[in-house]
Amino acid sequence: MFSCTSWDKSELEKNSIMDPIATSFGIRMVYTDSLKINSILISPKHEDYKNSFLKYSIFPDGLELVFYDNFGCPSKVEADYGTIYKDTSILDLVGNVKISSSEGDYLVTSQLYWDAESDWFFTNKKFKFWNSDYNVVAKRLDANKQFSKFNTGRLTGTMSVEER
Repeated sequence: MFSCTSWDKSELEKNSIMDPIATSFGIRMVYTDSLKINSILISPKHEDYKNSFLKYSIFPDGLELVFYDNFGCPSKVEADYGTIYKDTSILDLVGNVKISSSEGDYLVTSQLYWDAESDWFFTNKKFKFWNSDYNVVAKRLDANKQFSKFNTGRLTGTMSVEER
């Protein structure tokens, strides 16, 4: 039994259902808004654990996610493993995470989170980002999915800056 004041991991595991309620193979999920395709998620395997305490789904054999901007230009995200948390709309991407945009932006890292509600990427892991203006390595990233706004921790590399 859970109380409002305290619980521990062993209690959570004891009261969680460990088998998925559904397993799908060769999936393709299309996300739309007002009949416009926003993104497409493709994965060889999907397991749904929405019957558990945390309500999540996993992509244990990797995934590819394609985002489309307002002009229909795609950006592709790949990872070895993914977890979507239902209550927060956060996608946790793990292992060989790679992003390539139609504008020539590239990012590689070991773990990256995507907040689907705000279209925002973030990580506290080391990452490398490069395009025609930047070639940086840093730890910690907060960025919109177009990489037009981003904050990092201490970084090394080169970047173009405009004098005003």
